[in-house]
Amino acid sequence: MTRLPLIALCALLIGAAPAADIVIRGGTIYDGGTGQPITGDVEIKGDRIVYVGRSRGTRAAQIVDARGAIVAPGFIDAHTHPDSYIRSKDATTRLNLPWLAQGVSTIVIGVDGYGTPDVAEDAAALTKAGIGTNVAPFIGFGAVRGRVLGQDDRAPSPSELAKEKALVAKGMCAGAYGLSTGLFYAPQSFAKTDEVVAVAREAAIRGGMYDTHQRDESNYTIGLLNSTKEAIEIGRQAGMPVHFAHLKALGVDVQGKAPELIAVIEAARKAGQNVTADQYPWLASGSSVDAALVPRWANDGGYPRLIARFDDPATLARIKTEMAENLRRRGGKESLLLTSANMPWTGRTLGQMADQWGIDAIDAAIRILRVADETGKEPAGVSVASFNMIDADVDRIMRQPWVVTSSDGSNGHPRQYATFPRKYQVYVRERKVLTLGQFIRQSTGATADMYRMAERGYLKPGRFADVVVFDPVGYAPRADYVSPRVPSVGVKALFVNGKLALRDGATTSAAPGRVLLRPVPKQCPATS
Repeated sequence: MTRLPLIALCALLIGAAPAADIVIRGGTIYDGGTGQPITGDVEIKGDRIVYVGRSRGTRAAQIVDARGAIVAPGFIDAHTHPDSYIRSKDATTRLNLPWLAQGVSTIVIGVDGYGTPDVAEDAAALTKAGIGTNVAPFIGFGAVRGRVLGQDDRAPSPSELAKEKALVAKGMCAGAYGLSTGLFYAPQSFAKTDEVVAVAREAAIRGGMYDTHQRDESNYTIGLLNSTKEAIEIGRQAGMPVHFAHLKALGVDVQGKAPELIAVIEAARKAGQNVTADQYPWLASGSSVDAALVPRWANDGGYPRLIARFDDPATLARIKTEMAENLRRRGGKESLLLTSANMPWTGRTLGQMADQWGIDAIDAAIRILRVADETGKEPAGVSVASFNMIDADVDRIMRQPWVVTSSDGSNGHPRQYATFPRKYQVYVRERKVLTLGQFIRQSTGATADMYRMAERGYLKPGRFADVVVFDPVGYAPRADYVSPRVPSVGVKALFVNGKLALRDGATTSAAPGRVLLRPVPKQCPATS
């Protein structure tokens, strides 16, 4: 005769089952790992998952009927630009609907080198204000360098380098995940490799990773493959994992080079280096007229200096020659869709604006930059969707086991509102580049593992209760390049830290998001 534990026996005698606050019942459960799904329940108590498995009839204050739906860990977006939402003065905007409506419970911020080194102060402000999604912060090399050197094209002095390093150490000791760079962008592009290594090492010795928008995703400067090798070398010298943001082959000159790009990363991984990447499922990147077309040297000293250079005929001639070459590598004047909100050129291509004004495309771009400067819209006033990738490259990169999902979500591009459902609908259901299990893995557990997010990314007892329930047919994007700010549909429920944040596509007014800080490294000074 099998002997039941006393607690179970008592439960049987009184006809009760273990209590939970929430039971998500009867769904097809993908736990974020590599195993097969099961049909059953997810039980939540407080902010934690307490049970995942076959239904055991648990009673709860709240039952979510998930029959016919997919139940998965809340999605983790590995690369985002959500400042206009999470830093809004409006409490409803801070709920971060663009991401919640996709089923995203956690976003990585401070990327492309823009993250503040004042991590503790920023975390406190976000926590006090209240946010809808969890956020995981990086320190930005651009923010650090800008604070010490401004916008100038020069190397730091020894004392200035020491200040840069101290800022990174400060941010790491406050719980940042590592150092992010955007070496494609001025003034970060002015930094030599050795400066980046020296600063990155401060993050490395405190357990951080190196997350990079690499110096060249095309052939602007050192080329895609050499740039990839540079990033790997920075990680090797600094002694830290390397993570490539929004990995791609950008522009007509490097389209089709995904196999060579992957081979460079695979060689580093086979040599024992920890190298990973994220990717968004779009053929158009998001950038600005400035970053896409203007040569980096012309940005020395910042945006006002750039505008002043337009007024010098000899300098302007040089700038225009290089801008024309950059436009060619981007795919021409019709490949740049101007996406800034509420501007005369919104929703039109650079070519269409040139035709309207009766000037060539480069002169049109310069006019746009001047208007943006005069109206104070820089840099948001010059944003573009740049159509520069091909399906074959995107597909090949997406299939790599060391690649996870990101949106690079920024204002004006539909990826801010529609990345995860687009990846599901286009790359899982329509084109079958991935299986459903691979899509969920790349959007949950694999991401949590790469970023070492403790207790996130999996549906397992004891983990934090970030859980999405979505309709396998109805989960779909609604935003596109013409209407980029339309929320996605098909998420039946999204729980963040055990609180219902979204129900049938509508926010609940709860702001359950948290700033996810890493434990204080042992290399940091003790606090009283």
